[in-house]
Amino acid sequence: MRILVVEDDPRISADVCRALKAAGYLPDAAFDGEDAWYRGDTEDYDLVVLDLGLPLMDGLSVLKKWREAKRKIPVIALTARGSWMERVEGIDAGADDYLPKPFRMEELIARVRALVRRSSGHSSSQISAGSLTLDERQMRVSVDGVPVDLAPLEYRAVAYLMHNLGRVVTQGELSEHIHGSADAYDSNAIEALIARIRRKAGGDVIKTRRGFGYIVEEETA
Repeated sequence: MRILVVEDDPRISADVCRALKAAGYLPDAAFDGEDAWYRGDTEDYDLVVLDLGLPLMDGLSVLKKWREAKRKIPVIALTARGSWMERVEGIDAGADDYLPKPFRMEELIARVRALVRRSSGHSSSQISAGSLTLDERQMRVSVDGVPVDLAPLEYRAVAYLMHNLGRVVTQGELSEHIHGSADAYDSNAIEALIARIRRKAGGDVIKTRRGFGYIVEEETA
């Protein structure tokens, strides 16, 4: 799942991106408001971590422009410690959550997981569909309670499909959200990836809709 990290401090940005990657996400970094606004307006991210104090265009302005353009992407706003007015303004502008600096990476990751879950209609860190279960906290997929040994790319594919239960996901969309770029799309590679997951987790956990894409149904046979 793709996350845009907007932070002008290179050290903080690198730390956040490293923690997100370790948690199974695909982070992209933007270091100023103008770049952040453009990326969020033209690319499909699952969530944005947005510092409000940015060069070229401040974070509040970026957020307002996204919301005015009807961009519903979930946003966690990073605010200065003790700046309650900044937090209020951020929420009024359309932020879904906020985190004051300095913060612990564990808390940021927990908030990211929770907001991604809520935005896809799930209330728990465990998402189940028939025999298939995704445990985000442990980054584990299991079938009938038995853990399945998945490679990172395979895990990201299952996680994205599970967050979109009951919806057909095209090959291009799946590729973008597991590779981090639409440029990486390769139909044969996606088919091979799904085939590997089916060999490990069972042939019926991911269904193919010919000519459309893949789906994990709310209830599997």
